Amino acid sequence: MGKQSAPRRSADNEARAFSGSIRTSPRKLNLVAASIRGMSAEKALAELTFNTRRVSNEVKKVLQSAIANAENNHQLDVDRLVVAEAFVGKSLMMKRWRPRARGRVGKILKPFSNLTIVVRERGESE
Repeated sequence: MGKQSAPRRSADNEARAFSGSIRTSPRKLNLVAASIRGMSAEKALAELTFNTRRVSNEVKKVLQSAIANAENNHQLDVDRLVVAEAFVGKSLMMKRWRPRARGRVGKILKPFSNLTIVVRERGESE
């Protein structure tokens, strides 16, 4: 009884990790995500460790999760992993306000972002 399992959305040599509601704007987060796209997983971890941006620690956690998923769930070789995709999306927007002169209001928008990282195992020839 019960539902059949859904087919796997990614290829057999891929693993992904997702983090929702990271407290930074998608524009700032995408700068860090773009810096690791196409790198080997080991080199990307080193890059994120010494990156000065605040959000790089969150990106590093998601990358470590993707590497762990690849190793434990999909039995991929950790030494041959490459960051195939790292993309950012919008999440919720907290709206706050601040009183201003003459009874008006100053709108404050606090954006959140989603981050998805896909790691892929390189082939033997690459």
